[in-house]
Amino acid sequence: MIPLEDNFNDILGKAIKGLGLSEAAAAQASGLSSEAVRRLLAGDFEETAARALAQALALQPDALVEMARGEYQPLVTVPDALATLTTTFGDMTVNAYVVWDRENRAAAIFDTGAEAGPILDLVRREALEVVSIFLTHSHADHIAALGALQAALDVEAWSSELEPVRGTRTFRPGDVFNVGRHFLRTRLTPGHSPGGVTFIVEGHTVQAAMVGDAIFAGSAGGIRGDYAASLATIRHEILGLPDSTILCPGHGPLTTVALEAAHNPFFA
Repeated sequence: MIPLEDNFNDILGKAIKGLGLSEAAAAQASGLSSEAVRRLLAGDFEETAARALAQALALQPDALVEMARGEYQPLVTVPDALATLTTTFGDMTVNAYVVWDRENRAAAIFDTGAEAGPILDLVRREALEVVSIFLTHSHADHIAALGALQAALDVEAWSSELEPVRGTRTFRPGDVFNVGRHFLRTRLTPGHSPGGVTFIVEGHTVQAAMVGDAIFAGSAGGIRGDYAASLATIRHEILGLPDSTILCPGHGPLTTVALEAAHNPFFA
């Protein structure tokens, strides 16, 4: 299994930053000393302090403690027409995804990761006919292999008109695509990036959401915009999907709506 993207202290740090607090302000709000907050943010877990800080940051304390203890590992049954391709970008890993119609082999690529090779190997191995490449957002780790994929496959790529990527056609969030017998519905899920989009895949064998860096298993992407509004959008547009929907994040393992609603400290 791909490791979780964030540790408990990453989650605390993202919440503090999202709320616009200093360490001193977070300490005051939680009744902790600044030193206690500093230790937590450095990864030194102490349960009573972690619960107090989580409560002050509007995080779910039980879910945060579960993360800190390493007890949350989302287990997802993956359909055989959905593949995760993980590559290394700098000091991190990044996911790209391929979804296809098992009957006619029509396929879509979602984000590109750092290298084209693993995706091209899958396309050849499964004899897929790639229809399009779809981008959740424009950050470098998600589009690094775009040019190589387009050159090898001779297909068009799509990005949101709110966050256009050079060399792509643009769509408006809310537009619908089809790939074989799969429908792709687009929803605006900004916060980590201004034009971040979630692609909802509806098909005979795949019911999934390509969420980019909006939400991770057990965490969320760093929110650069309106923190409260971004979390509310994720709740509505992503966690409002059916419980069994597979969530395919840009980093970390696959998860589901039901798992995140129960275990993600930002949303539980």
